[in-house]
Amino acid sequence: MAENVIDISNLKKYFAEVKALDGINFSVKKGIIFGMLGPNGAGKTTTIETMTGLYQRDEGEISILGLDPERSLKTLQKKMGVQLQSPSLFPRLKVVEILNLFASFYQNPLKISNVLSQIGLQNKKDSWVKKLSGGQKHRLAVGLAMISNGELIFLDEPTTGLDPQARQDLWNVIKNLKAEGKTVFLTTHYMDEAQKLCDDLVILDKGKIIAHGSPEKLINDYFKDRVIELEDMGLNNSFKERIKKEVFYNRLSFEEKKGHVLLYSDQIDKTLKSLFQLADNYERELNDVVIRKATLEDVFLKITGREYRDEAV
Repeated sequence: MAENVIDISNLKKYFAEVKALDGINFSVKKGIIFGMLGPNGAGKTTTIETMTGLYQRDEGEISILGLDPERSLKTLQKKMGVQLQSPSLFPRLKVVEILNLFASFYQNPLKISNVLSQIGLQNKKDSWVKKLSGGQKHRLAVGLAMISNGELIFLDEPTTGLDPQARQDLWNVIKNLKAEGKTVFLTTHYMDEAQKLCDDLVILDKGKIIAHGSPEKLINDYFKDRVIELEDMGLNNSFKERIKKEVFYNRLSFEEKKGHVLLYSDQIDKTLKSLFQLADNYERELNDVVIRKATLEDVFLKITGREYRDEAV
């Protein structure tokens, strides 16, 4: 069985009356991509900053690579790399210069050329940091964490604000870290990102862990059914009430979010037949009907009873 590189027990961190972390517990096995998923304001960044010694905890126990960051921070810093949510990138340094600077902090750093290759910035090595695009700056920040050649890499929302292609590029970088035997601790508020990258994850909400497991396990635990999704446009309240009655009759669940109606069903054929028959009876047009598997976002909705949002909750 793989050893744990992180063990967190009853971790609490308060800011005045705000319970940023309210007694969380989890472990991270060696060599995986571990995700901490949740909306902005859930406590993800506070978790990373407490684990990496930037904050002192109020209660609980922290073990990182067998060490307590409050007692052995200097030793730990040599074994891990950290990309913070808002890193300082020294805008008037060249890319190769800032990589060399960070490499000097470690005893056995990666080669600059290897890091540049992995983050796709070989042709930008002599560019000033301030001239990089947003996506390139994010990749550079990950590169600064990688160059430590540490056993454990912390990445705090590394793809926030990136366009789809830039996100895909960074996903490949993160997958390569795992392929090289590193353990990656990733925070994100993107459900699809966690589902595609993480081997194991926790969902954090309002300072508490509300679910823990692999993406596949969480989806299978909470959903044995599939999802019928259709546009809310043109569906008045009375018609939606009729759908709910059909849903109740068929022992299904009904949700509304982001301008869509969601029906969760383990008998898709029967549900679709009833739905289209109902629409025909009431002369309603159903737009953009999609049948899909449940996702982590559906899990969040089911656990919390509310729509997942990126903003603070």
